Amino acid sequence: MNKKLSILIPAYNEAETIGELPEVLKDLDLGLNLDMEIIIVDDCSTDSTKEIINQFIQSNKGINTKLLEQESNKGKGAALHRAISECTGDFAVIQDADLEYDPHEYINLLKPILKGRADVVYGSRFMGGYAHRILFFWHSIGNKFLTTLSNAFTNLNLTDMETCYKMFRTEILKSLDLKEKKFGFEPEVTAKISRIPGIRIYEVGISYYGRTYVEGKKIKWKDGVEALWCILKYNLFRNF
Repeated sequence: MNKKLSILIPAYNEAETIGELPEVLKDLDLGLNLDMEIIIVDDCSTDSTKEIINQFIQSNKGINTKLLEQESNKGKGAALHRAISECTGDFAVIQDADLEYDPHEYINLLKPILKGRADVVYGSRFMGGYAHRILFFWHSIGNKFLTTLSNAFTNLNLTDMETCYKMFRTEILKSLDLKEKKFGFEPEVTAKISRIPGIRIYEVGISYYGRTYVEGKKIKWKDGVEALWCILKYNLFRNF
């Protein structure tokens, strides 16, 4: 029986890009005997995101795609909690709906896992010789600060804790008691996997096709403050 990869996609008001993403995934050939399931969680979008996803599902019934709907806008973390609870793959990867990250690079994250060397693989935007769109200086400084602070507590040497691309053996991801409903998901999941005895965490370089705010980027400076609090909370107070 083939192994299965679950692709977990939180989506909120992504009508501009959500139609393209499943088309990319439909045609994706990783060169592996690997089944895929696509799980999209619509976080109560107010645009046509849900309708576009449903159109894709109706037109591509041979593609294992599931649309889950949140009854209210709860945040990226809450959408991912829902996707994690529903996924059935051997491996799970987080994919933003906006195609800032390239699904063709799943193979780079999969290799250390399939070779039996890794349990979790992070895709770093700050290592390797891949294409990176040049955008915001202060975003990069903030990211490096948060990653360094997280590393100081977790004793990991990650270069990109805030990356979207995180791939897990699914049983590990499902074993975590995750609580953060918004962008605090990233530091929380990092803190909690770092405490698993014998966990094998790898990092590989990926490309990054970032968006501007005009193009739909949603993360704000307040999300950086929330991430800072979450680093402190989930590393200093382990009962959370």
